[in-house]
Amino acid sequence: MPGPSVTGDQGLKRRVRALRGATTVDEDTPEQVTQRTQALLAEMVARNGVDHAHVISVLFTATDDIHSMFPATAARAAGFGDVPLLCARELDIDGAQPRCIRVMMHLETSSEELHHIYLEGARGLRDDLPE
Repeated sequence: MPGPSVTGDQGLKRRVRALRGATTVDEDTPEQVTQRTQALLAEMVARNGVDHAHVISVLFTATDDIHSMFPATAARAAGFGDVPLLCARELDIDGAQPRCIRVMMHLETSSEELHHIYLEGARGLRDDLPE
């Protein structure tokens, strides 16, 4: 079911959509959480041509083995400080990808096709999505 739509500046219909992504860290350190979170966000924005003004909110989850910092802190340092950000704990499921950070970015877009981004060890999480 399509989300609500708005007409943009050039008359293009924009809808509210959710762009997903995930990455992993090799070590639970503030430096690596920052670097991997920022790289994921940068790739999500670049690959999808996201205009920062159209980002509504960003939800982060992290697995139980990430304790060094909030991924939202890394996002703020990357220029997302004016966007509502929320961190939550990922479900602790046997056999799940360890040290994983997931992102759901809500945005207004006229694009019919979003490219969900999975980096590092998270690449195998969604083999049903095209590259």
